[in-house]
Amino acid sequence: MSELIDEPTLTNEQIKRQDFVDNRIFELIQELNPSQTEIDWDIEVIADVRETIRIWLVEDLKITDEMSFYAYLEE
Repeated sequence: MSELIDEPTLTNEQIKRQDFVDNRIFELIQELNPSQTEIDWDIEVIADVRETIRIWLVEDLKITDEMSFYAYLEE
């Protein structure tokens, strides 16, 4: 009989944090856009901005840890 293996998952709070960060970045991009052209949601662009912010907060300023800023699962 095979045993069920619990795969790691993010907590609800971690998922809420991810959503918060991604949504705020998207809102910022929209607000900074000087044109009337609407910008579509693009997770790759959001991830690029998020990575820059992560480097600044986690590596440069050392004011938070990576998992607190944006939790993820190891592959």
